[in-house]
Amino acid sequence: MKIPYSELKKGTFLIASPDITSGIFFRSVVLLCDHSPVGSFGLIINKPLEVDLENDLLQVGDLKEAPIQIRSGGPNQPNQIMLLQSLGTGTESSLKVSPGVYLNGDIDALQMGAAEGSFQQSLLCFGYGGWSSGALEREFLNGAWFLHPASSHHVFETPPEILWQTLLREMGGKYKTLSMIPENLDLN
Repeated sequence: MKIPYSELKKGTFLIASPDITSGIFFRSVVLLCDHSPVGSFGLIINKPLEVDLENDLLQVGDLKEAPIQIRSGGPNQPNQIMLLQSLGTGTESSLKVSPGVYLNGDIDALQMGAAEGSFQQSLLCFGYGGWSSGALEREFLNGAWFLHPASSHHVFETPPEILWQTLLREMGGKYKTLSMIPENLDLN
């Protein structure tokens, strides 16, 4: 039996427990991008958004080759764009979140990469989840979140519609059982 992962830190997946029954965090997987005594912030990575990006918004010619996926990153500042990518930019605005996952600022980093012809795996996230000092710890201790070490494979390659179940199955034991709970219990 696996020992549950229990350390809140940057580079951790927060997996919503079945206790979260509605709202944007229902069955969400959040990549924790920063966690400190001041507070925490993360990006939901399994809630796709259907958005047509205007060429003038991106200000680049043809991005059809670029592996860009769009997500609802969270309820805070939904008009703010943040960019998760598989490579760092080597600038101060590039933050390594976990191996192979970098928070590269905003749309400017995507424009720079496209202009250079360097297309990498990218999640364009609108908004973020934020917690004040101690709030995320309280939610975790109250059972709202399960923790799992983040991986670039799950961020960029696991289909978002099965990410929640996949991570719970990987954790084994009671978590594997929870992964089989139907999304709508009324249909059971």
